[in-house]
This record gives sequence, structure tokens and C-alpha cells, in this order.
Amino acid sequence: MEPISHVVKSSLPNYLSSLPIPDSFGGWFKLSFKDWLALIPPTVVVAGLGYTTYLAFCPAARCAGKDSGRCNSSIRKNEAKVVTMVDVEDIAGQAAFCRCWKTKNWPYCDGSHGEHNKQTGDNVGPVVVKKK
Repeated sequence: MEPISHVVKSSLPNYLSSLPIPDSFGGWFKLSFKDWLALIPPTVVVAGLGYTTYLAFCPAARCAGKDSGRCNSSIRKNEAKVVTMVDVEDIAGQAAFCRCWKTKNWPYCDGSHGEHNKQTGDNVGPVVVKKK
């Protein structure tokens, strides 16, 4: 605990007080290249902490870049609910049904889940129905 206490009570305040932070707005324009370089590490730390806090407390940030939670991005979007009936008696030996919604041969699996899994880190696969 002593090393942490030393850092918080002595080292960190000494480091922060040695930073070339000007007293006025115009002082920023008078900083040398070396002064600007000295300001980079604390700026990166503050930005990193701010970004981490943003991700932790802003749910929208965690979903940025992802689709809105929808799994179906292209199949029969004009319908309120996609329902496909398949008669088990029509299945010859076995059939693989899509669960990733990426197939081009709905409702049957065409292996599109492989690329989907690579892109998203998911592990979805088809539902395989076998006739006894």
C-alpha cells in the first residue's frame, strides 16, 4: 500500500505540477514543441478514461456500428412476421433449416452462417431435421 500512497500523494502531484499548462488562452500559442510533447501522455490518459467511461455508462455507445438488434436483415421484410411451414413428410432424408437469417434459400440453410459467425463471433448453425 505504501507504493500506491507514494504515487498518489507525491509522484502524481509533482508530475502534474511540472506540466507546461499556460495561465491564459494566449499562452497555448507560445508553447514550444517540447512542451506540446510533454502534454501528450496526460491527454491520452484523460481521453482514454473518458472514452472508457462513455462506453461503460452509455448503452448506445456499446451498440454503435451494430445493427439495431435485428437478426433478419433481408428475408421477407415486407411481412410483419416471417412464418414458413414445412411439412415433415416432404423431407426426403434430412433438411437443414437456417437460424442465422443470412441464407439466400430461405428457409433452408445454405452455409451463410459460416461467414456470419466469422464477422460477429457468433456460433449459430442450422437446425437439422432428420426423418426416421
